[in-house]
Amino acid sequence: MQTSQNPCPDPPSYRVHCAVITVSDTRTVDNDKSGNYIKQSLLNAGHLVDYYALVKDEPEQIRSQMQYFRDLLDLEVVILNGGTGIAPRDTTYDAIAALLEKTLPGFGEMFRYLSWQEVGSRAIASRATAGICQGKLIFSLPGSSNAVKLAIEQLILPEMIHLVRQLKGLH
Repeated sequence: MQTSQNPCPDPPSYRVHCAVITVSDTRTVDNDKSGNYIKQSLLNAGHLVDYYALVKDEPEQIRSQMQYFRDLLDLEVVILNGGTGIAPRDTTYDAIAALLEKTLPGFGEMFRYLSWQEVGSRAIASRATAGICQGKLIFSLPGSSNAVKLAIEQLILPEMIHLVRQLKGLH
């Protein structure tokens, strides 16, 4: 998409290799609406979903899955959904924050701003974040379908190719 803010369009044929992790104590492969939405959106945009995992909201399980994914050479992006709030069982942010070598504060800021437009001040409870882990772009989203749709459509898909190409030194 070329806009006045984005004068340099990304190559339309660039396909990003992605992994999707759903963090939940209750979701299954059959009822993982948010994870399935992420996967389908990536595929519809021409990207590859090479890996998918469902993990419990346990910090060690989340870190273990992230460590497995970060060691895969072909993988470029990991999108997590779930566990970013402040409830006692919401541990995704805490589990991945120490793994991020660089953070992208603008992602969380923009996500909360856009969320505020939809849900008002409740957006302050979101700990959605993004960053870099061993050359891979990491996005951590809330688990709600509306939040996932907002992040995927308005932030991740419009910028993912650009960010991956920057990480690879192609820009």
